[in-house]
Amino acid sequence: MSHRTNYMIVVMGVWLVWSACLGSQQASAANILIHMETSLALDDAQICAVPNVAWAAVKAGHKVRILVDASAVTSVVKGFEWFRTLVGSDATALDRAGLPERERRSLSVQIGVPLEQVPHNYGEYFDLLKNKLGVEIYGNQTMLLLYKIDPDRVAASVTPIPLANMVDLFTSADRILVY
Repeated sequence: MSHRTNYMIVVMGVWLVWSACLGSQQASAANILIHMETSLALDDAQICAVPNVAWAAVKAGHKVRILVDASAVTSVVKGFEWFRTLVGSDATALDRAGLPERERRSLSVQIGVPLEQVPHNYGEYFDLLKNKLGVEIYGNQTMLLLYKIDPDRVAASVTPIPLANMVDLFTSADRILVY
């Protein structure tokens, strides 16, 4: 199977499982933490499922927070890697990862919004989650340090936080999903 086919299978599987879980929950809203660990460069299927699940959870009435951690921090950095720094790129790996048109159409139907409101790339998707849907997005400050990433180069949608604040995210969550 192609990489894109595998990706679509994962997205649809996550969507079905997530829908079933939401349907069986109590009427009260849950505090959901999505722990995003895997870099876009390592496995795009995992990281690309994150915003779909976040959007579905918000639409179902839940409070959602995303923690960008481990190698995933490299996906939210503007101009990461030496050659992008040289040319002054302000794009992140998520900005450069476009949403396939068939996925945009599918999301439009699944979430019930016009196609024009569905983002064109994953950077826009994370911006929409934060700015329009109220999803809080945090990044592990220690991982940024370990990857020698200047926190000023992190995407505006991501707020770097220290380890103590990360512990608070984990302990305050009703449910934690790991990608």
